[in-house]
Amino acid sequence: MRLITFGEDTLTGEFQVSDSGTIALPLLGSVPVAGLSPDALAAKVEDGLQQGNFLRSPSVSAEIVKYRPIFVLGEVSKPGQYPYQPGMTVVTAVAVAGGFTYRAVNDYASVVRTLDGTAVEGKATRQSFVQPGDVITVFERRF
Repeated sequence: MRLITFGEDTLTGEFQVSDSGTIALPLLGSVPVAGLSPDALAAKVEDGLQQGNFLRSPSVSAEIVKYRPIFVLGEVSKPGQYPYQPGMTVVTAVAVAGGFTYRAVNDYASVVRTLDGTAVEGKATRQSFVQPGDVITVFERRF
């Protein structure tokens, strides 16, 4: 996560989101960010800086620098870990992994997603959107 506090170089930089969904910021300490959009995070940091009387009218911008990777397993040419890109679907994730093998079921796949600390598995179509951290498994066809 990159935060830019205009006019305050010491409060500007890249911050790693922890496994618990927080970032450690100068002056504010540990800030929960799980589930927040970049705009909501920027507003939260602005409020924290203003309420703590650190800055009078802070202007903060937030952007995601790096997403958690996705994992593509099963009947693909190159199974493994790949970088997530916004807007990815199951079929684009398979394409990044080299495409389906000749034995693959190419109509659907399994996706394991962690929601609130619990892994949930479900069947996903080719057009289903992928999220950072998802594990996609392409099944083998039965002949």
